[in-house]
Amino acid sequence: AVWNTAKVEPGSNVAIFGLGTVGLAVAEGAKTAGASRIIGIDIDSKKYETAKKFGVNEFVNPKDHDKPIQEVIVDLTDGGVDYSFECIGNVSVMRAALECCHKGWGTSVIVGVAASGQEISTRPFQLVTGRVWKGTAFGGFKSRTQVPWLVEKYMNKEIKVDEYITHNLTLGEINKAFDLLHEGTCLRCVLDTSK
Repeated sequence: AVWNTAKVEPGSNVAIFGLGTVGLAVAEGAKTAGASRIIGIDIDSKKYETAKKFGVNEFVNPKDHDKPIQEVIVDLTDGGVDYSFECIGNVSVMRAALECCHKGWGTSVIVGVAASGQEISTRPFQLVTGRVWKGTAFGGFKSRTQVPWLVEKYMNKEIKVDEYITHNLTLGEINKAFDLLHEGTCLRCVLDTSK
């Protein structure tokens, strides 16, 4: 999504809404693309320590502010970010991600998948002032032709994959795996089906 859909440029300001595995992958992509300011936004402040390892260099918890998060980000960045990424699947957050983009050129990419039947909305003013709202599927990668390139980058240790696996459990411990995910202490858990 960072490389293909948004085409983030070096020196850009980036805001990432949601610091789960998807948000961390966006942070890693933004760092690789040369973004200078990578702002992670999450309601769980404990996620910042992990997010630093993937490229996030600033953190904002919406619960720490009395005004809407988009206003906080616009103030923090003196007008808004160049790129924002919604990695949660929450339609209210999708709107906030768009509205924290800079007038004239800011681009917001929806990566998260909302629940069936949900709708997004914003005032037309947000778009006619030059902001762009985009969606992406599979990060804009063409599976047949571009996945081998991703595999090569992983094999050359140019992108992280192993670092997203934080737990290894047995299939019998699947409920524990779900608990870890809900607690926010687990990025991805591999279940061993042979035990």
